[in-house]
Amino acid sequence: MTATSPPAVLRVTAAALVDATRRRGFWTRTVAAVLIVATVVAYLIFRTDGAADSDDAAAFRFFDSVRDWVDANRDTSPFFLYGVNYVRLGVRLLVDAVQAVLLGLGFAGLVAAVSAIGLVFAGWRTGLLAFGGFLAFGVLGLWEQSVDTLVLTVSAVLLSVLIGVPLGVLAARVRWVGATLRPVLDVMQIMPTFAYLAPMTLLFLIGEPAAVIATMIYAVPATIRITALGISEVPPTAVEAATALGSTRWQLLSKVRLPMARTTIVLAVNQTIMLALSMVVITALIDAPGLGQNIVNALQRVNVGAAFDAGVAIVILAVVLDRITTNAARRTRVHQNRRRRAIVAGGAIVAVIAAALITINPDRLPGYTFAEPVNDLVGWIELHWYDVTEGLKNGISAGILDPLETVLVTTPWWLFVLVVAAFGTLVSGWRAAGLAALAAAGIAGLGLWQHSMQTLATVLVAIALTMVIGVATGAFCARHDRLATAIRPVLDAAQTMPSFVYLLPAVALFGASRFTAIVAAVIFAVPPVVRLVERGLRDVPATVVEAATSAGSTPRQLLWKVQLPMARGGLLLAANQGIVMVLAMVVVGGLVGAGALGYDVVAGFSQRELFGEGLAAGLAIVLLGILLDRLTQGFHDSKGPRR
Repeated sequence: MTATSPPAVLRVTAAALVDATRRRGFWTRTVAAVLIVATVVAYLIFRTDGAADSDDAAAFRFFDSVRDWVDANRDTSPFFLYGVNYVRLGVRLLVDAVQAVLLGLGFAGLVAAVSAIGLVFAGWRTGLLAFGGFLAFGVLGLWEQSVDTLVLTVSAVLLSVLIGVPLGVLAARVRWVGATLRPVLDVMQIMPTFAYLAPMTLLFLIGEPAAVIATMIYAVPATIRITALGISEVPPTAVEAATALGSTRWQLLSKVRLPMARTTIVLAVNQTIMLALSMVVITALIDAPGLGQNIVNALQRVNVGAAFDAGVAIVILAVVLDRITTNAARRTRVHQNRRRRAIVAGGAIVAVIAAALITINPDRLPGYTFAEPVNDLVGWIELHWYDVTEGLKNGISAGILDPLETVLVTTPWWLFVLVVAAFGTLVSGWRAAGLAALAAAGIAGLGLWQHSMQTLATVLVAIALTMVIGVATGAFCARHDRLATAIRPVLDAAQTMPSFVYLLPAVALFGASRFTAIVAAVIFAVPPVVRLVERGLRDVPATVVEAATSAGSTPRQLLWKVQLPMARGGLLLAANQGIVMVLAMVVVGGLVGAGALGYDVVAGFSQRELFGEGLAAGLAIVLLGILLDRLTQGFHDSKGPRR
């Protein structure tokens, strides 16, 4: 008997693997075909007439009873007397303290202080950007509103950092804490921004404390997650070396882990600031002061130009804060002598700028407004593009949205749950499918099945359009560096612009309709999808690209056969983020005729008798997010480890 040579063994093994892969693919396609046929047959047999949702579901009554209990016990229950009221008072004191500091500096002092902070911690370019940015608030005639927005943002970020950093450290160091926090943070990040407002006003009434707490709840998941990531990525060798030298746990944390994770923690602060700034604008609906009030008033009058001014101010504030924190993270290892010289220079700049601006009153500056030219442009587009916009709206609504909505609304809830479980198991694994099916069943139990399916149809169409535009643009950016450089500032501005602002051009072009909400959601969700797709394609190893090119692949083959398949992780993450951002716009779309769950949330927020239905609608949106999130992430996990 002769021994089999190693090359022969390798050939046999490779052939066996290929054969097993083919059999598995054939089995998957066969099962998928059977499930599709069974689903179509079951739908034709059991489809319903799409009856309207109940006005008195058990979930509505439960949430209404919670509201009634709060109203009845607000002044007597220890929960409020020694808990909620003290929290509200503490937040009120924090806001007053931050406001006193910022307003006490005055126009000249605040501009000088922010410029000096940018210089010392982020470099002279950032200091110059901060100087020009804060000076622009006065030129736009929005100084007072900008400072009010900054006060709320700083207050919310301080609370988020004080709460989020310790929890992030615990989540990284204590396994059960991380496991407990993970689903809570998932729900907090999927929850649409509007859904925070109703419970916050119920507990803390309207005003600045409720706005700051709602903003903190929205922003703190980023602080916790990124801090936990930074702590977990500290090299074990550094920890082992410190332990060998006799360091205690507290010394390991304060002298090793936190300093080595400092760059990541600064990134956490950066992301927290961006999220807080976007949420602070929305809290104008619960009587929070600032630039959000300008945008809400412009939305009520459909005045795109007036909202554009406030939107520009918000973008400027976001860019300044982003550049300061981002560049500060990159300069954490600056030599002590250089840092000392920078502090001295910053102090000198504060004195010079304050002396130069001390006599300037921001209220008397010749305020420049973009309102008139922007409104003229919108009017021209409405006049000359009417046929195009109407044709696009009617074509997509009649050809895609209406048929999809009809199928979903007339599908029995139990059949939908079974389909989610079956197809979810096939493409994402049984665990992800089980969670998605439970979320679908939970939606049915809330008594909002018809509105949930209408919302799901809108979300699916918006996600499809977002992915088509985002993947195409991201692929072009990944292959053309000049295009990527040119489009980067546009993406920066789009990601910092508050969601409210996107409604105004959409309403101006398409009127108040479901399609308007879809357009606004696509504009809002495309920028992060473009970034993630571009990053995923650029991360494909250069050796693989060179090998495919050497084998004679055309640019088209290289993209479709090599880069896109190898960037599957980035594409799925892009789809996941697109889903979350589209769902965030669903409720905002309720303000412009989107209907369904978005309208339910807005109505429940504004009308006392619909409070229970509005809260249930917010929970239904969360469950829709969990359903779609689990299926996309489960598909990624079932196909291989994360890259």
